[in-house]
Amino acid sequence: MSALLEVNDLHVAYGQVEAVRGVSFSLQTGHISSVIGPNGAGKTTLLATLMGLLPAARGEVRFDGVDVSSLDVETRLDMGLCLVPEQRELFGDMSVLDNLVLGGYVRRLSSAELRRRLDEAYARFPRLAERRNQRADTLSGGERQMLALSRAMMSRPRLLMLDEPSLGLAPLIVQEILTEIGQLRHDGLSVLLVEQNARAALKVSSEGHVLEGGRITLGGPAEQLINDARVRQAYLGGA
Repeated sequence: MSALLEVNDLHVAYGQVEAVRGVSFSLQTGHISSVIGPNGAGKTTLLATLMGLLPAARGEVRFDGVDVSSLDVETRLDMGLCLVPEQRELFGDMSVLDNLVLGGYVRRLSSAELRRRLDEAYARFPRLAERRNQRADTLSGGERQMLALSRAMMSRPRLLMLDEPSLGLAPLIVQEILTEIGQLRHDGLSVLLVEQNARAALKVSSEGHVLEGGRITLGGPAEQLINDARVRQAYLGGA
């Protein structure tokens, strides 16, 4: 079976500084793959490049067998790639409902299909239903992350890329968010997850990659990485 996402020898530079250096990996349909590593390792740069927000200096990105390396953000979004950035980038002066509706706008949904997808979003996170008419900038951090994730799901992505979804959230909310992310694979969705909480990320992932200094230094099945002595010492607290 061919991979949904294939990244081959990807290099990304800011001026003379190379932030991503020779990164190669693949992601199968229905898999969750996590990218862990220290701050400044190039994780956010990697996701931005895959989405088309940053140009690659060289290398290839293939999505469902198509070379998308030179395609713009809108075309990649139409093909089924979607990025939820670390900052979440909600429309703060708009309601929860209006943010969700905008998430489905790219698909030009019928009224019936829009309602179905809204119902799914509210079933996934009932708190969003309770706050559907509330401004997004009045939500808690956890609720904003729920909204960002749900807004992305309104477009029915085939590959969902998440940048630090647990950042700044209380442990119980982190568990709720990551548990929901783990459930997405049952819908055939593929997820590329960048996450500082390495243990939590690997627990919901099929496989993982360690990104250090712009390079992948280790990769393999998530369970294997959880039990790797180096990963445990560096990213799992040595436990």
